[in-house]
Amino acid sequence: MKATQANFATIAQRASGTCRVWFFCGPDEAGAEFAAAKVIADLPDAGERVELTGADLKADASRLVDEARSTSLFGESRHIVARVNGEEAHDALRAFLEMSDLGEMDRACPVLVVAASATDKSRTAKLLIDRSDSLVAMFHAPDIKDVRGAITTMMGAAGLKASGDLAERLAHASMMDLRIARSEVDKLALYLDATPQTPKTATMEVFEEICARTADDDLPPIVNTVLGGNLKNLPGELRRISEQGINPVTIALALERRAAQLAGLAARMAPREELPRFLERQNVFFRDRRPIEDQLKRWPSHKLDRLVSRLTELHRSLLANSQSADLLLAQSLAQIARVAASRR
Repeated sequence: MKATQANFATIAQRASGTCRVWFFCGPDEAGAEFAAAKVIADLPDAGERVELTGADLKADASRLVDEARSTSLFGESRHIVARVNGEEAHDALRAFLEMSDLGEMDRACPVLVVAASATDKSRTAKLLIDRSDSLVAMFHAPDIKDVRGAITTMMGAAGLKASGDLAERLAHASMMDLRIARSEVDKLALYLDATPQTPKTATMEVFEEICARTADDDLPPIVNTVLGGNLKNLPGELRRISEQGINPVTIALALERRAAQLAGLAARMAPREELPRFLERQNVFFRDRRPIEDQLKRWPSHKLDRLVSRLTELHRSLLANSQSADLLLAQSLAQIARVAASRR
């Protein structure tokens, strides 16, 4: 089976009873992660989570089969989440499907694979796409309408009634990243003591009071400095990150989101089209148009592919090395900024 952002909710609901393997791919890793979380939340009994990496699966292609057939230490149900890059899950999934075709995986737990830098045309996706027990979901960088709708849904589920254009404001403040948006929605719900049973109205004033600084003030200057190759401002931004204790993973997510947005824009832009007019036509937030125009000039399509992969690896490294995350982040930001600066 195959799905996209537009029809994922409908197809996922229909496939939930029969699907054993979920493969989330495409340039919008945030959207893929969000969809995977939604599938897990909708499982009748998700139970224990088993986390695997692409390195785990490459080192031992049979591990996925073993983990999927194993039982929890406490006898609970389980599900597997594998975060991989490109084709790292190919051999492991092929082994899983071969065992499934032999009738050996009837009691296997659900397997969800979030594959950065992979597409629905990848070798791994082709293993799954024609099977009734698997689903391949492709996520492109979303536009403002998609993100606004998803945030409105999040707010409703959290017991929040949005006032005015709050959903759109939150979409821009989170840099179109649903993971960041979800944390802001949770913050609003906690502040207002909102629940689905006791809904509260979230106003723009409340958002500005408790959410805007982290989401809207701290991250864009970092993103624009690094991807814009502004080496003069970089030391100040690195100092600010340290002084304000901004989470390195949050910064990596913001950079991933902007890189995915740039890749989507570059793919849609017609040859010789004027950038300012193109960005306006694409409904890019007016405050972001000038830095995005500059970044599109610095990062051609083939370099953006490498940048997305580099940021994905950075994200994983930060999660795996929390004690040295600040140093890893600073080194990576400096390297990326130098590459951007070389294309002035």
